[in-house]
Amino acid sequence: MKPCLGVCYYPEHWPESFWESDAMRMAEVGIRFVRIGEFAWSRLEPTAGNLQLDWMIRAMDVLGRHGLKVIVGTPTATPPRWMIDKHPDMLAVDREGRSKGFGSRRHYDFSHLGYREEGARITRILAEALGDHPALGGWQTDNEYGCHGTTYSYSSAAQDGFRKWLAERYENIGALNQAWGTVFWSMEYNNFDQIELPNLLVCDAAPAHELDFRRYSSDQVAAFNAVQYEILKARRPDLPVIHNFMSRYSEFDHYKLGETLDIASWDSYPIGHLAGSDETAEHKALYMRQGDPDNAAFHHDLYRSVGHGRMWIMEQQPGPVNWAAANPDPLPGMARLWAWEAFAHGAEVVSYFRWRQAPFAQEQMHAGLVRPDSEPAPAYGEASQVARELAEIGLEGTVSQSRIALIYDYESEWAWEVQPQAAGFKHGNHVRELYSAFRKRGLDVDVLPPSTSSFTGYDIVAIPALLAWTDELRDAVANFDGHVLIGPRTGSKTEHFAIPDRLGPDLPQNLLDAKVARVDSLPAGVEVAVKGGGAARLWREKVEGSAKVVMEDVEGVPVLLSQGKLFYLTASGDKALVQRVADYLIAEADTPTLALPAGVRCRVRGQYRIYVNYGTGTQTLTPAQDEIGYVLGGATIPAAGVSVAQCARAG
Repeated sequence: MKPCLGVCYYPEHWPESFWESDAMRMAEVGIRFVRIGEFAWSRLEPTAGNLQLDWMIRAMDVLGRHGLKVIVGTPTATPPRWMIDKHPDMLAVDREGRSKGFGSRRHYDFSHLGYREEGARITRILAEALGDHPALGGWQTDNEYGCHGTTYSYSSAAQDGFRKWLAERYENIGALNQAWGTVFWSMEYNNFDQIELPNLLVCDAAPAHELDFRRYSSDQVAAFNAVQYEILKARRPDLPVIHNFMSRYSEFDHYKLGETLDIASWDSYPIGHLAGSDETAEHKALYMRQGDPDNAAFHHDLYRSVGHGRMWIMEQQPGPVNWAAANPDPLPGMARLWAWEAFAHGAEVVSYFRWRQAPFAQEQMHAGLVRPDSEPAPAYGEASQVARELAEIGLEGTVSQSRIALIYDYESEWAWEVQPQAAGFKHGNHVRELYSAFRKRGLDVDVLPPSTSSFTGYDIVAIPALLAWTDELRDAVANFDGHVLIGPRTGSKTEHFAIPDRLGPDLPQNLLDAKVARVDSLPAGVEVAVKGGGAARLWREKVEGSAKVVMEDVEGVPVLLSQGKLFYLTASGDKALVQRVADYLIAEADTPTLALPAGVRCRVRGQYRIYVNYGTGTQTLTPAQDEIGYVLGGATIPAAGVSVAQCARAG
């Protein structure tokens, strides 16, 4: 499909007399998709069994008359009050043993099978009532699974489910005791019914116990989604089923959930996400009104992978939001830039959140395309501009395989949260820092799961801070003829969170003759300079073996090792060191780069290279050798600007 715009709309929030005018104006802006319904359960079923679907059908009639396609969200993220009265034990329980309450959203426990069936019931009702509506363009399951830290619940339902999950995984209690190392501290179990959840303990649970609970919890989210997916696909197999994920959220495995999705979407709020990130105060100040130049792009590439090559933005920030500690007004032009960047990374639809700013309740300070008085907000004009530009340029095609690949793994995120050893050591930070380093050189990057079995076609593959090797990944490395960067901490554990017999990085000598003999974790703020530039921070490994030393720190400890085309980074680096390592690999692989000004990024889609300027000042682009001219903008790109160059060959 040709890339296009969407918007999130809540007809239940407004008088029905507004709907016709709203739909007409949406069409005038150039919007093609409208998401509705994901928070509307109390209006769809005010009391148990009292179904009131006519208003939604009328809203779809109005939207359809104006040529708009509707994405219907299942309303299971906001069960109504009567549902809590019916299932009082469906509320999640936090790590301190306190039951969550009613009065906001996401107040349910993924392990509660009664609520899972209630979700299936309302999904069946919507599928039957709306499945043949001519305006229906697809479905969204629930909304932002796990938002507000709701993946994990320490309820009786979760305990029962966890015990059954463990019995299926290990089959006998002896195997579990062996895997968890329960002989330590005399923690051995006689049967699965003795096992409790890893909370309210005197000190830490066995790391394998905690990791398995996170795996179990992740599987419950995937199972919850699968129930709705099967119902919706059975009713309309021709329509896509979508879910909207979030930025920097890793409490469940998105790849596994994506097995029961047709398209992965995510909710892009660049300014709020920067405010809540680990970036320095300087970096946050520099990009306060734009967002981090690489965070949205990383998630575009991640969710394109989760979605089997198909990705949408279901919620795009249009102006100030309401949920961060501070909510700056975006730089003029950013609502346009963010949309163009998403399209550059393969988005089929960019949907702004929301049409009209709500004058009431929790999100009344969240901007929309129009103000509460229905007058246009700044993003209204920017969205209109994007729609016109898409039509004029005729952007089509998909993103091609990149030269660079990064492995991102949810279990590794969980593992280093369970046992960081160095406070602040995070798998995701290592992945994102390398991603940024490659992007600064104008390189497109693919984000891949740890189940990847082949790296054919890539120049460079990076696998940082990976908990444990999968068989597929180990074989992919062994059979790859390109350049591989691994570490730090990669392969330092087994899947059961034990140190492997071979020690990390747990590779055969013919691939890499290196063995981590000792680890030195550093307090925050302490750095060890690396000869030639950059510094090690948080994590240093002292490695035995015959691998060649490429870089070392000022204490003579090797930092980058090599054996053939395989490279091992033994330390967490600051941004300067990470950039140095990325540049070294680029040079070794002879991968062509672009000279990008500070704050400028680019991505190739089809026959176009799309440039965006996250900086606060005007920059000048150096045209790439394969570019034959600009179809939008030019070599001079202003702050929040977009330039689109046509390439002589397809990207």
